Formats: sequence, C-alpha cells, structure tokens
Amino acid sequence: MIFEPLKPKKISTRIAEQIRTSILAGDFSPGDKLPPERELADMFGVSRTSVREALNILAESGLVMSYQGGGTVVKSLVETRSGNSLTNLIRKEQRRALDVIEVRKGMESWTAFYAAQRARPDDLRKLDEIIGGMKRNLEELKVSEDLDANFHLVIARATHNIIWQHLMQSIFDAMKEFQQSVWRATDLTPEDHHRLYTDHCRIIEAIRTKDAEGARAVMTEHLAFAEQHSNAYITRRTP
Repeated sequence: MIFEPLKPKKISTRIAEQIRTSILAGDFSPGDKLPPERELADMFGVSRTSVREALNILAESGLVMSYQGGGTVVKSLVETRSGNSLTNLIRKEQRRALDVIEVRKGMESWTAFYAAQRARPDDLRKLDEIIGGMKRNLEELKVSEDLDANFHLVIARATHNIIWQHLMQSIFDAMKEFQQSVWRATDLTPEDHHRLYTDHCRIIEAIRTKDAEGARAVMTEHLAFAEQHSNAYITRRTP
C-alpha cells in the first residue's frame, strides 16, 4: 500500500474555505457585502495579504466579486448572464414579465410555505421591521417598492435553503426595472394600498403561527393581485 504525504493548506485557502462555507450556509445573501479586509484579518488573526488572497480565490470560483473601493460582494449562484438575458428580454417584450410573475407565483407560494416551517426569531424580527416601514408609508399612501422587494427576499431567506435565496434574488434583479415602472405608473387607490399592506400582514402572521398552507394560500392571492396590476400596465402600453 502506497500513501502520499499530506500537503499543508495555505492560510489563504483555509480562509477561503471558511468564507465559502458561510456563504453556502446562507449567512450571506446575494448582494451582501463581506466584512472589510481589515476586519476579516482581525477575525481570522491573519495578515490582510492572506485575506486578499482568499478573496481572490473566491472571486475566481465565482462566489464573490470585488469592486475597487466598494468592497467584496456575494454573487448569486445562478449564472448572472442568464439574469441579464432575462432583463433584456423583458425590456424588449414586456409581456414576458407576466411569464416571470407566473413563475414567481409558483416559487413564492412555496418559499412562504417553507418559511412558515423554518423561520427563526431573527427572520420574524426582520419581517416585522419591514411591516413597520410599510405601515408608515401606508399613512401617507406611499408605495413601498424597496420594502416590498425586501419582504419577499427575507421570506426566501427564512426558508434557510440557499437555492431558494439565490433563485429569488436573480428573479428580483431581472424584474426590478419592470416592477418599478409598474408601480410608478399605477394609480393605486387607498383600498389598493390597504390591500397590499393587509396581504403582507397576513403572510407574516401565517409564517409566525407556522401555518404553512395558510402562508402559501395568502402569498398566491397576493401575487395574483400584483399580476393583475402588471397586466393592466402592459395592456395600457400595448398599441
């Protein structure tokens, strides 16, 4: 029997492995920034050079992207080129956005379902904070674009399934431009504003009480309402 001698791993490789494990465990979501190099060096008790080498390893593997003066950001596990292609397709054929919403209805009904089974206290705290912001906007009848997107992404994170998180982030990135156009061009009535706020509250309550089927049903209703407004927006713009 022949054994091969073990080779000690470089410090930078070990750092990269730990950060990679943390990303795949869902500690960082797509778009999140990693701590600055100096902070990471202090955490690991190593030099900034070793940290920089580790970040280069992660960048080469496609897990992160470093920006000059902008830190290091976690990338989506879903191929970014497909996301860009979807964005361009929606720009050229806006009716395709309805296809994406149809997919969202299927995906998000299940993220709500699994979030109701798996959400942790910290997930619920984040959702409550978002609802607090939505309530303040409701008093002024303001559309909560960013809060709404964050609400759905936090639910995906509450599944504690890394694939759901990254798929949802890619869908939202592709739809962001279209969704902003819809809400800015839609004259929501006070009843519409209350309906949207109430939907979000009902979804959170179902997740909080671990009513998985209830969360799935309310999410489906909520997205059907959004689909209705998107369809009306496209119809108005179609010659």
